[in-house]
Amino acid sequence: MDINSKIYIAGHRGLVGSAICRSLEKRGYTNLITRTHRELDLLDQQAVRGFFASEGPEYVFLAAARVGGILANNRYRANFIYENLQIQNNIIHMAYLHGVKKLLFLGSSCIYPRECPQPMKEDYLLTGELEYTNEPYAVAKIAGMKMCEAYNIQHGTNFISVMPTNLFGPGDRYDLERSHVLPALIRKIYLGRCLETDNWQGIRADLDRDPLETVDGSGTKGDILAILNRYGISLEKTGVTVTLWGTGMPRREFMYSEDMADACVYLMEHIDFKDLAGFTKSPGELRNTHINIGTGKELTIKELAQVVQEVAGFKGKIAWDNTKPDGTPRKLLDVSRLHQLGFREKVGLHEGIERIYEDRFKRLGGH
Repeated sequence: MDINSKIYIAGHRGLVGSAICRSLEKRGYTNLITRTHRELDLLDQQAVRGFFASEGPEYVFLAAARVGGILANNRYRANFIYENLQIQNNIIHMAYLHGVKKLLFLGSSCIYPRECPQPMKEDYLLTGELEYTNEPYAVAKIAGMKMCEAYNIQHGTNFISVMPTNLFGPGDRYDLERSHVLPALIRKIYLGRCLETDNWQGIRADLDRDPLETVDGSGTKGDILAILNRYGISLEKTGVTVTLWGTGMPRREFMYSEDMADACVYLMEHIDFKDLAGFTKSPGELRNTHINIGTGKELTIKELAQVVQEVAGFKGKIAWDNTKPDGTPRKLLDVSRLHQLGFREKVGLHEGIERIYEDRFKRLGGH
């Protein structure tokens, strides 16, 4: 890519896409192409065809996807497989038809088997059963990765795939029904901290920004306390309790989204599909050419909650609802391939959480 290349970022408003936009702008790229859902429905093949024909992007970051946590993945299984397949099929195929020079497809670490050996190497793909709760999403992402490989082999395209670990950072979603584990955990503990300090300004500002069901910041204290209790944030005589899903024992890896975006831009600038062929171990076959993006470091969800509790200054009780699913027991990526290709992260977990807590929550009021 050069500074004036036409670069399309699909999904530019999301956590991943917005971080990629910022990373590109930081490096001086000036010709970025973006479209909102209202401007371009990526589920509509003809609309996507017309967009590629009229705009002629040279490079594509495919970060658009239907995403969510355990609850959303398990509840909206049909939406997750249909919408993700449709989005990536449309973009990848049109990128081929319209001669895009290079495309980067973003997957997810949930593509690996539930009982995968740890840390998870790229070669472990399709060696066992997937985690049931997010199987439709994982299948769609695997299909997108294999589609990129297949087009490269048959058509000579230059489409690469990356598999990021769990991400957090600016632009994250804090919907307690649909968000991923870390943003949901941070928001719950923030609201718990507000309750224990009687910070109703902070609570109401938070609910105005992201209402819980039908309750926003204009609700009565009774209504607000009731909805918070429903989501596991309860004010009791002995203090405030924040109840989190599962046992707290699964281990997870987290990466700051700005680091992930820098990794994606680095790979687009320096690594082509032909550079990845050497990682294939079976003679005569090209497979598992994707690149894990992560930190190679993990901690339990319980330890993660303790980090957030420390950052927020929450003095209350953290409880665990073991009737709720834990998801995959462990998901640690082997990032030796990424390191071999020349990239390492810069922002640690504690620093990243401090950054987003300061930016997203402290500004709401109090603390």
